[in-house]
Formats: sequence, C-alpha cells, structure tokens
Amino acid sequence: MARWPVAGRCKSRLAGELGAARAAAIQRQLTGHTLATARQARRRLPFELVLAGAGCGPRALGRWGAALGCDRVEAQGRGNLGVRLQRQVARAARQGQPHLVMIGSDLPELASADLEAAFTALEHHPLVLGPAHDGGYWLIGLQHSQPALFSGIGWGSDAVLQQTTAAATRLGLVPHSLAWRGDLDRPSDLEHWR
Repeated sequence: MARWPVAGRCKSRLAGELGAARAAAIQRQLTGHTLATARQARRRLPFELVLAGAGCGPRALGRWGAALGCDRVEAQGRGNLGVRLQRQVARAARQGQPHLVMIGSDLPELASADLEAAFTALEHHPLVLGPAHDGGYWLIGLQHSQPALFSGIGWGSDAVLQQTTAAATRLGLVPHSLAWRGDLDRPSDLEHWR
C-alpha cells in the first residue's frame, strides 16, 4: 500500500513541517526501500508482488509499478484505510490467493526477513500482525478474508492495534505477532533516522 510520491499527494503530516517537496522525497525513498525489500524476499518465497497505489491515475500507477518491479498494480480506491484494506483483501480472495500479506510503504526498518517471517507464520496462524510503536501495525497477514477486522477501527489513532486485536478476538482469531517496528508518519519520527 503506497501513495504516489509527488508533492501534495503524500505524507501530509510530514509536509506540514518539512514542506510538500521534502515529504514527497521521503515517500519516494521509503517506497523504493519497501519494494526493494519485497523483491529480495520474493527471491526466496513464491509470492505475487502487488502495488496497491493511491494518488495517481491508472496509467501512472502502471508505469510506477513497472518501475518498482511489481508483478501487478491495483488502485486503492476511495474510503478510509479500513475500506481500502478490505478492498485489497476482497481482491486477493476473488483471485484465489492462499495467503495475503499487506504492508505500508513507510517502514525504514523493513527487512526481507520480516516478510519471510510473516509468510511462514501464516502457514500456522490465520492472522499475523506486525505491531508498530505508534499503536498501529506495520503489517497484516491473513489466511482468509476477514472484513470485520477493518470495521470500527480508529484509523490514524494510537488504538489501531488494540482495536484490531479486539476485533480478532471477537472473530475467534488469535494473532501471531512479529517484531515491533517504527513507521515514519510524523516529523518526530524522523529523529531516529537523521
């Protein structure tokens, strides 16, 4: 899941302090790192690499995905993050994908071992979460479509992980947790990376 890395179309919380052009440059670097990491993991695991993009039209999305080495591109579409995640889960289910791992594109610490650990955990667990230090999650992996996991969540709040875990409990799912990671959303998040 990534936003088109162009000034004014991404990283609005960073742009408020750093400016739209600098925020877009950070988004471009993070997205490149994310896709390079995923391509590295794909050398060891057979998975389809899909860029779910937002902020650009279909032709630009296709060119962007090709430049990043993706197998396929999908538009995220409208709606809050939960709706956009549900849409990707539904597409994967329609296409018969056995497992789905979704990550954002704002993870400076992301390593191919993280993705390998997620797919390995999905062999034995119906839900895998990568908890984030800000109260959200940096990865979600599913064996089967679970739309209710994305409903009633305070997206962008520090309660996303807690609310998702509570929704999982209601659905009878016990999430397997990966390592905690920090994502890069706010100017204060940059202090660790300077």
